[in-house]
Amino acid sequence: GTISYQISMHCMAEEAAIMYELWTALEQAREYKWVELSHPLDNDSPYWAGIPDGSVELSKMVYDWGNPMLDCLIQTFKFPGQFGTHIDFPGHFLKGGLLSEAYGARQLVYPLCVVDVSEKVTEDVHYAVTVQDILDYEAKYGPIPDGAFVALRTDWGKRWPSMDALSNFDAEGGEHTPGWSMEALKYIYETRSAAANGHETIDTDASQLAAEAGDLACERYVLSSGKLQVELLCNLDQVAPAGAVILAAGMRRRTLGLAGEDALRGRGVSYCAACDGMFYRGKTVAVVGGGN
Repeated sequence: GTISYQISMHCMAEEAAIMYELWTALEQAREYKWVELSHPLDNDSPYWAGIPDGSVELSKMVYDWGNPMLDCLIQTFKFPGQFGTHIDFPGHFLKGGLLSEAYGARQLVYPLCVVDVSEKVTEDVHYAVTVQDILDYEAKYGPIPDGAFVALRTDWGKRWPSMDALSNFDAEGGEHTPGWSMEALKYIYETRSAAANGHETIDTDASQLAAEAGDLACERYVLSSGKLQVELLCNLDQVAPAGAVILAAGMRRRTLGLAGEDALRGRGVSYCAACDGMFYRGKTVAVVGGGN
């Protein structure tokens, strides 16, 4: 009995040592600089102009202080996935592609590389990052590591809170914004082995390249490659170009757990009425849940 007790105490001590090691690591991490890279989530958050009217309703009061049933504060939040600073998962452009439920917290932590082209953007709002820009970055900071999140710093996020300045529309409604080029994206994903990319603009593609292609070809390439990206980042000027870590935490969509659900995702099972509602116009559908 004494031997088993000692063994149990020894195992508990080992477990505690591991636990305390993580606590120590957390205390050490708190000593570093923490930078919020997301715009605040409210009714005035930036979003793509194509989002239908009525898709956004944040902070609607359903319980307020003094409620006789329960004295508390409860608000509801309704918004499409592509609202404010957001993650685009492959299934956003790839039919049947992975969506948020396929990613846990462990898959959304990355070494962060910030490629700065902000000075070039001040000279040309249509500037598309080049492979040479990334080679110049690597010459200074070393190769982009495997599994990295590569963020494109343009300082475009400083145009917020003006939605007009962020979209930079002309009189005909055309956008004039910087962004990624196909060559640069292929370099970080194919020559290097990045896991994700991000940018401060509403869309991935530099607007002039998107106009020439007649499509968001760069965004389609990223998501069709099974990668993910974060749009509408901010405060990249406060982050070290190399050596930082990004926590790209998002909400995991709750699934129904029904047989065949995975196989039919994007082929009949949809989670976003604002994005996919048009595909079901005039058809009989079943709505499950209350938007959560």
